[in-house]
Amino acid sequence: MLRRLLQLYIGLVLYGLSTAMFVRADLGADPWNVFHLGVAKLLAMDIGTVMILTGAVVLLFWIPLRQRPGLGTISNVIVLGLAADASLALMPELTSLPVRIALLISAVMVNAIATGMYIGAGFGAGPRDGLMTGIHARMGWSVRSVRTAIEVSVLLIGCVLGGTFGVGTVLYALTIGPLIQLCLPWFRQKPQVIDVPEPERVV
Repeated sequence: MLRRLLQLYIGLVLYGLSTAMFVRADLGADPWNVFHLGVAKLLAMDIGTVMILTGAVVLLFWIPLRQRPGLGTISNVIVLGLAADASLALMPELTSLPVRIALLISAVMVNAIATGMYIGAGFGAGPRDGLMTGIHARMGWSVRSVRTAIEVSVLLIGCVLGGTFGVGTVLYALTIGPLIQLCLPWFRQKPQVIDVPEPERVV
């Protein structure tokens, strides 16, 4: 249990760090962070605060979908935003294009590792992932269709609001699936198998 908890929270902190890396690279973020950046710009708020509020609002949509949040779900709402703001406070703005490109590539990799860690810990899906699985379960639509519809919707809204869309957005879309598929087996917790001795035979 302790190992799973450590994995969960380290993964969530790394996810928040990856968000800060996308912001500082300023070459385009993943769809949800394009949305977060757009809302943050519109409301003049920290991106971490927007992430927390967005996660809380998305959780409200779980109610009609009859989804039940777990420890990982609630932790996701709180920790991601706090970790993103803390990382941004420690990470300076960058002007060198080669450094920003390197930071962008690193952000995608850290995001994949973080996703593998918090999902592999097995404490429940994050609000956004749970929204996808809930719609799939209730409506019968394919996971791929639901995920695509959600990602495209938040991306378009984020772009309209002024979120950062760029090469990083395309890079994320093309690589995050294969990278998560690669990373998830590293962190998926396997149930322990307890050997039970066979009863002695009575002759």
